[in-house]
Amino acid sequence: MADQFVDRTRNRRSTFFGEGLVAHVSFAHPTCAELSSVLADASVHCGVPVHRKGTYICMEGPQFSTYAEATMHRQLHFEVIGMTNVTEAKLAREAELCYGAIAMITDYDCWHPEHESVTGAQILATLQQNAGNAQNVLREAVRTLPGERRCPCGSALAHALITDLKIVPKATKKKLAPIIGKYDSEK
Repeated sequence: MADQFVDRTRNRRSTFFGEGLVAHVSFAHPTCAELSSVLADASVHCGVPVHRKGTYICMEGPQFSTYAEATMHRQLHFEVIGMTNVTEAKLAREAELCYGAIAMITDYDCWHPEHESVTGAQILATLQQNAGNAQNVLREAVRTLPGERRCPCGSALAHALITDLKIVPKATKKKLAPIIGKYDSEK
């Protein structure tokens, strides 16, 4: 389970906001502790080895790491290298969704002296092997989710909306209504 992220991406839109509405959500703890615990417990229940904490570095891709990058990631104690999770975590926080990351490891990148450099074929083969484990973990997690969440995820925007909603363009408000609607007294 990754519970922290480092974002090394440059070319991704990672916010729902803009276009006349500024919001700054808290992101010190980017995953939902409650959901992450459920996912980790489900992993244990399903016999899937799990680490309950870890730092995920998100690189731009689609290329894999250079040897120098892989070495740097190891020296900085990043446990997982990937290309997707941090953007998902940011958007989930802005949408007030609980977010947890099951980080299925597919390869050693290119740093391990006893393993060849990573290839797409190797990743796909390992992903196919991991898919069954992930499905079992998710089934168990859904079965054991609490009826109501007690985490702060559902109110992440309560103190994050910077722009007064009265001056936000109507088109922006309409587009973001599923996210900001409960905060908009003029709807």
